[in-house]
Amino acid sequence: MPRHDRLDPDKIGVQLKTKRIGRKTIVYDRTSSTSDIAAEYAGSADNDGLVVFAEQQSAGRGRAGASWLSGHGDGLLFSVLLIDCELASDLLALMCAVGVASALGQVGDSAAKIKWPNDVLLGGRKVGGILVESRQTEAGTAHIIGVGINCHQKQEAFPEEIRDSATSLDLAGGTRCDRITLARRVLTTLDHWLTVAEQDGKQVIEAWRLLSTQLGHRVTLSYNGRTFTGNCIGVDPEKGLILQLDRGGVRMFDAAHTHIVKPPLPK
Repeated sequence: MPRHDRLDPDKIGVQLKTKRIGRKTIVYDRTSSTSDIAAEYAGSADNDGLVVFAEQQSAGRGRAGASWLSGHGDGLLFSVLLIDCELASDLLALMCAVGVASALGQVGDSAAKIKWPNDVLLGGRKVGGILVESRQTEAGTAHIIGVGINCHQKQEAFPEEIRDSATSLDLAGGTRCDRITLARRVLTTLDHWLTVAEQDGKQVIEAWRLLSTQLGHRVTLSYNGRTFTGNCIGVDPEKGLILQLDRGGVRMFDAAHTHIVKPPLPK
């Protein structure tokens, strides 16, 4: 890993003009999970806005117990600690997806998009993921936002089962990204959208609509072991994805029990 690309809290903090996120930053070379580290600081309100980075995680996790794999120094892996945040966790997850996608913007020939509920895509391939976890502490409700962004991975570095559906910023942009610059940009954008969400959650929903890969398209999903297909007509910050079902009626599907799946091949 080139020396200039090594994450450094002092370099990340240079001219970081955020109101809340990034008040304090910590960088680990290796750890099990940045979210687990952030949780250790959740007992004190003084740690609100803390960001924990790691060059590598041995037990990074994604949604529904999935693992988040990344070689040493290949990704931007971090968790944000918010204490006594009044936003519901589902709206917070939407806000984070909007923030990360907005921060990435245009990379190469592709603009970053959102695949509900927590994936960020470039050219239809996953480049980032977000997991929001909540817990009660003496200091109030603590939200821990785990973010993983693929930066330097080559295609062969991804496990075979996701090789056709994953990408990295280097692959998408055709050049090596600067993770320190990226870290500052993502934290700044997340901080901005957090302020927006606290003032008017509807703006977050509208931004999500503009960035969504699914809105207005047919979606097949699995909900509690059953498969549903329909046209995506919106998202509710508390109740989830809204589908106009092929079989008739409108139904909402919450993120906790729902997975987007590929539609079955025609017989």
